[in-house]
Amino acid sequence: MSRSGGTTLIALLIVVLLGGAGYFLFFAGSFGAGARSSADPDDGRLVAEGQQVYIQYCASCHGRDLEGQRNWRTPLSSGVLPAPPHDETGHTWHHADEVLFEYTKFGGRRFVGESGKSGMPGFGALLDDHRIWAAIAYIKSTWPAEIRKHQARLGAQER
Repeated sequence: MSRSGGTTLIALLIVVLLGGAGYFLFFAGSFGAGARSSADPDDGRLVAEGQQVYIQYCASCHGRDLEGQRNWRTPLSSGVLPAPPHDETGHTWHHADEVLFEYTKFGGRRFVGESGKSGMPGFGALLDDHRIWAAIAYIKSTWPAEIRKHQARLGAQER
């Protein structure tokens, strides 16, 4: 192989590798690391772990019984909505697992933008992906069967 042919082959190989890496980063990053649902509400161990995570990190705002804050649909004077319930009376079950994961990991600002108002902090620095999924599994385990079925269909439609 000539020197210029070898250089061309190396350049082509670099382009292919960089292109493949870019493709992977673009599509893997569309949901964030670990965003494929692992929130099985029928996994007893995961749900038990998630309940502990929920009590430690979520209950102070969303209520020990997932009831949320009073008047959660009415913005506070700051423009931020109070924490919604995560039980069947709230809107959590209107979102696919991957959205719930992203919202929990990265916080509300990722969804409402810098100029938007959200009181939801991101927990990605405090909780690894497994513990976030566990908390979501716990929340889902408290929903009636019909709501769980509806929420599962949302996730299937987004895939």
